[in-house]
Amino acid sequence: MKEHFLTFRKYQYFLKNLIIKDIKLKYRRSILGLAWSVLNPLLMMIVITTVFSNIFKIKVENFAIYFLTGSTLFSFFAETTSTSMTSVLSAGSLIKKVYIPKYIFPLEKCLFGLVNFLFSLIAVAIIFLIKNYPIKWTILLFPIPVMYTLVFSIGLSLILASLCVFFKDILHLYTVILTAWNYLTPIMYPYEILSDNMRRFMKFNPMYYFVDYFRNVMMNGKIPDLSTNIICLSISLCTFVVGVIIFKINQDKFILYI
Repeated sequence: MKEHFLTFRKYQYFLKNLIIKDIKLKYRRSILGLAWSVLNPLLMMIVITTVFSNIFKIKVENFAIYFLTGSTLFSFFAETTSTSMTSVLSAGSLIKKVYIPKYIFPLEKCLFGLVNFLFSLIAVAIIFLIKNYPIKWTILLFPIPVMYTLVFSIGLSLILASLCVFFKDILHLYTVILTAWNYLTPIMYPYEILSDNMRRFMKFNPMYYFVDYFRNVMMNGKIPDLSTNIICLSISLCTFVVGVIIFKINQDKFILYI
């Protein structure tokens, strides 16, 4: 562990520069730049609120805030895992030339996604102010579900990045899985409208726990109980450990396929 920690410290400057490079590339030639991290969730909220509140008549109190709190966290997860899949492949030319710990590349995509997520929280704050929604002290606990989601995303990203090196079809398959995952998570609809069978199925959806935790501290002023924290922590750590193991077993073979 000490050796891995020292290696990470050695390359943390490189990691920081990769994140800065990705930020510059994402908003290159964009007039508004980082403002899109705020505008994008706001515009999406307007569209979804119009469709689901007025057309489908889904009745959720403070639907705009309900949707935005769920969608920002899920978008964070979706962005990190999607971009991490090709991170090792995209860095193939660099990996072949110099030694760099290969986990740096999916990790960097996850941290870059975290930066974008933090900017998107400005959109959440704006809606809170526009709606004059009461701000509870529990909002200070929002880093907890965010960290659960980040650790879970890093673990899944390591798995996906490993698989993508050997099976590039996973790129197309995961797009479909992510779309289904989004609709199977209570983001645009309340959990209460689900049937008993769907509610039982929802217990196997990690993002359900993270989104519900995030909403509770942001919107409802509730502190999730110990069992909820144990579930979230277990999901995150187990996925992270499995991801590290799979990545470590396969990383020496990457050079043959990239």
